[in-house]
Amino acid sequence: MRIAIAITLFTLLYACSFAQTTYPLYENNSIPNSIPVPDEERSDLSDDGILRISKVTIPSLTGYFPEEGSATGEAVIILPGGGYTILAAGHEGAEVASALTAKGITAFVLKYRLPDDKTMVEKNIGPLQDAQKAIQLVRQNASEWFIDPEKIGILGFSAGGHLAAIAGTKFEDAHISNPTITNLRPDFMILVYPVISFEPAIGHSGSAKNLLGDNPSQELLDYFSNEKHVSAQTPPSFLVHAKNDPVRIENSYVFEKALLDNQVTVATLYYESGGHGFGLKNPQSDVDWLDRAIQWVRSLYEGD
Repeated sequence: MRIAIAITLFTLLYACSFAQTTYPLYENNSIPNSIPVPDEERSDLSDDGILRISKVTIPSLTGYFPEEGSATGEAVIILPGGGYTILAAGHEGAEVASALTAKGITAFVLKYRLPDDKTMVEKNIGPLQDAQKAIQLVRQNASEWFIDPEKIGILGFSAGGHLAAIAGTKFEDAHISNPTITNLRPDFMILVYPVISFEPAIGHSGSAKNLLGDNPSQELLDYFSNEKHVSAQTPPSFLVHAKNDPVRIENSYVFEKALLDNQVTVATLYYESGGHGFGLKNPQSDVDWLDRAIQWVRSLYEGD
């Protein structure tokens, strides 16, 4: 009953205001790197009103489309957070998609697989495969969805920010089939209170454990520490973080430094307070990070 209530409320809150369609991420559910298991996905609405989706084994992409004639050509793929154990699919997913479509931006919420040795051959690359597939799918359908194929960005929260940053730094390392050599590089990144590094001094141990297991090798820790893989080709990035976030703001600091060292365009909004997991609205500030981020994205294309 609790699952049904959560799904019903989610539908009532988010599905009625905009045109939206959910697409399977992989044709015929031929999901790479997967172990066949029963679908045990569940959705729960917590006492604080947060929708949590757990045990995701069948990924999908839900598109939120602006009203006819209002699309700007920009698109954003949203990766909710949740420490690689759940997806905070409401306030870090559908709510953000709604805000973007209201501004003419086509939005997609990715329900990516959650790493589990029981459901994946290599659990550490499953989420990345889904992020790369989402970029591929949006870019291949750009014309049909009235999207400029050179204005496709990625927006990630917390562990979703970690995943977005992997997609932005590892786009040349394809973990999916890509026979048409579709460009897997996001054109820009918006990272909100992101986990960036798995270095013990600043990294988020829960996300690292859920993605890599109890005793990952240093090689794996390095591979998934995004600040170590920034290059001149890394997409322009907008970073949002509160200084009192338990996911330490040093995650954003080291990524910002790596971007600057490689002469990649970067902008930041560092709140004095706000903690973690606030979604669209930081209750400790009147500054709207999404408005700032949209203005920044559009500044990238001035003169087009």
